[in-house]
Amino acid sequence: MTETIDRQQGAPASGPERISRRNAIVIGVLLVSAFVVVLNETIMSVAIPVLIKDLHVDASTGQWLSTAFILTMAVVIPVSGFLIQRMTTRSLFAIALGSFVAGTLLAALAPTFSVLLVARIIQGVGAAVVTPLLMTTVMTIVPESRRGVMMGNISIVISVAPAIGPTVSGAILSVLPWPFIFWCVLPIAAVALVLGLRLISNIGEPRHVPIDLISIPLSAIGFGGIVYGLNAVGQGASSKEGISPTAVAVPVVIGVVSLVLFLLRQRALQRNDNALLDLRVFQSRVFSASVASGSLAFLGLLGSAILLPIYLQNVLGLTTLQTGLLVLPGGLLMGVLGPVVGKLYDLFGPRPLLIPGLAIGTVGLVLLGTLTATTPAWQVLIYHVVLSLGLASVLPSVFTAGLSAVPPRFTSYGSAIFATVQQVGGAAGTALAITLLALGASGFHGAGGAGAAEAAGTRLAFLVSAGIFVVAILIATMVKRVEGNGPVPAGH
Repeated sequence: MTETIDRQQGAPASGPERISRRNAIVIGVLLVSAFVVVLNETIMSVAIPVLIKDLHVDASTGQWLSTAFILTMAVVIPVSGFLIQRMTTRSLFAIALGSFVAGTLLAALAPTFSVLLVARIIQGVGAAVVTPLLMTTVMTIVPESRRGVMMGNISIVISVAPAIGPTVSGAILSVLPWPFIFWCVLPIAAVALVLGLRLISNIGEPRHVPIDLISIPLSAIGFGGIVYGLNAVGQGASSKEGISPTAVAVPVVIGVVSLVLFLLRQRALQRNDNALLDLRVFQSRVFSASVASGSLAFLGLLGSAILLPIYLQNVLGLTTLQTGLLVLPGGLLMGVLGPVVGKLYDLFGPRPLLIPGLAIGTVGLVLLGTLTATTPAWQVLIYHVVLSLGLASVLPSVFTAGLSAVPPRFTSYGSAIFATVQQVGGAAGTALAITLLALGASGFHGAGGAGAAEAAGTRLAFLVSAGIFVVAILIATMVKRVEGNGPVPAGH
């Protein structure tokens, strides 16, 4: 007989229920685990040039340290909903964070590029499961009246970890060799693993779902192909050879075809509750609108995360560490406001937070769309803080509203879909930002040289992102609070 975490049933939003101490500890361990995992995604961005030099590989080969990790995440995340259904919480946590710890240790000890690449793939396998597991756990054991606060805490992970990643990496590399990037992450992840194995119990009972051997490769090729193709845009733009249409188009086309076949396969399998990724969650209008508005917001967020460092370093001439310090306040602001936004969500629901947040974010993007080659760094900081202020209320609101709109049996699939959308949206946001930057720069014919041209490309990319946010606002009008997890979706 397995030990099970107390499952607190959803209650009216006004209920004053408290989370048990044991459940709070479980969520705390998962939050720390997710923070380390997300930090690991961005901490490598600054290190890759150093790794290329120390490991004696060229730039295109070195980029595979990021590409392999992203591809692994894109392949494994869609399967995470199925794994959460089939495996016990404790077992899945042990496998996920255990893989991440093993990959981190191997990376710290890696003597060659090949070993380091394998280590990044092992890290990615574990990292892909941790965030969906965290969101599913929160939606299962936290009463409705406290979910906003908990999702606000999750937003700390999502916003602060990426913000401090480059800064931490830059600080470490300024005094220590690159393996210490992994040595610094390893003890935190190892402690979280030990605590998790001691404290985490199981949520409910696992459900036997047969593994469909056709869905897994279709999912891997579909999501992996799209993310790889979009990621090739960013890599091509940063290389001397430029963007290769073939390198982008072929994997994207193959990925889209495989994804269509995967979705059709899931529609057939879900009639018997055997889907790898159950799509019936999209029968909820609120869930669909939350995913759509959240993905557009995340696309804009990732676009700005790519554009600002390029602008600050290539146009304003800031160092890597200075760039990290400049964007740090925005990320910290989002983290500080996360729990506050969560409390406001529990009181007022998603719309009073989501729509104003997207509107403020749009203003921030429009302001960033005025950057020139001579804009002072302090002004860029203010514009980024405005954007971050708007985004602070967006992610907790869409996560909570969307996952609350589906019944508990489908929460793991909803969490997997949100995490998948983040990965695909991140790749799409990066590709769009880089493409618009290049188009804007190539179309600039004024004075000022390369710096002015790149500033023109930056303006175009930010203004298009502002337009995307306007679309997100329109979709967000359909997001509302749904009590009691919504109705059970009907089969097809």
